[in-house]
Amino acid sequence: MQGILAFVRDVADLDSGLVWTLLFFIALETIAPRPGLKVSTASRVRALVFWSVYNAAIVLLFYLIQPLWHALSFKPLIPSLAPTGLPRPVAIVIGCVAAAYVGDFVYYWCHRFQHRFLWRFHAVHHSVREMSGITAYHHFSEEVTQFVLYVIPLSIFTRDPYSIPILGLLLGLQGSYLHSQTRTNFGKFGRYFSDNRFHRIHHSIEPRHFHKNFGIFTTLWDSVFGTAYFPVPGEWPQTGVADFPEPASVREFLLSPFTYRKGAPEAPTETLAHERA
Repeated sequence: MQGILAFVRDVADLDSGLVWTLLFFIALETIAPRPGLKVSTASRVRALVFWSVYNAAIVLLFYLIQPLWHALSFKPLIPSLAPTGLPRPVAIVIGCVAAAYVGDFVYYWCHRFQHRFLWRFHAVHHSVREMSGITAYHHFSEEVTQFVLYVIPLSIFTRDPYSIPILGLLLGLQGSYLHSQTRTNFGKFGRYFSDNRFHRIHHSIEPRHFHKNFGIFTTLWDSVFGTAYFPVPGEWPQTGVADFPEPASVREFLLSPFTYRKGAPEAPTETLAHERA
């Protein structure tokens, strides 16, 4: 009984954060919308349901993985990436920023691996046609992928930036913002940090945008490894996957990676499959 209560409490905590995120982006996308675009209530409600199912699934996965995580008991080789001898406030800031860059480097390659080898699972995220700060849900199986390809490798080297107070919250908020249909962006700083314009390219249905913009915090690694595409002013492509239907029910949300057939016609013929070869 105690375990069930703990499970319910943990899921409720995640759902509470989800509601606040929803309210924040409803406000942002209402106050500063992109001209001519509006996020439907139906898409937000559907995403809220999918995220709630996702939250319950990842809490359960965490309970299953936690014993293994404790058994591995990784101690990072470099707990802080800040140079020694600096004043503590300066060291904290530098250490946090460095951790964000290193974390995004690991995530960049994890993300590319998903596109190359685990597309049918990651395609659930890309299938969303009406993206917003709350509608860009993921399939729960991605938590297993990221545990193996992101959490463990990063933990061997240094701290996960998402585990650092305040920084983790800001990075999580940025991750939602990347999918938002607001006109609010980073301006000239968008050359250095990922914003919703930069990440929109990653979700584009246009072939010239395929294999681009994998980073979620910084544009640095995309620039270094030749996958950066900086959109011109006003470039805001449609999103989705031509041969992967956007889930319309909880059943489809859970099962679509397992029922996906590559190349199955789903979208109008003028759109092309968003397959990541």
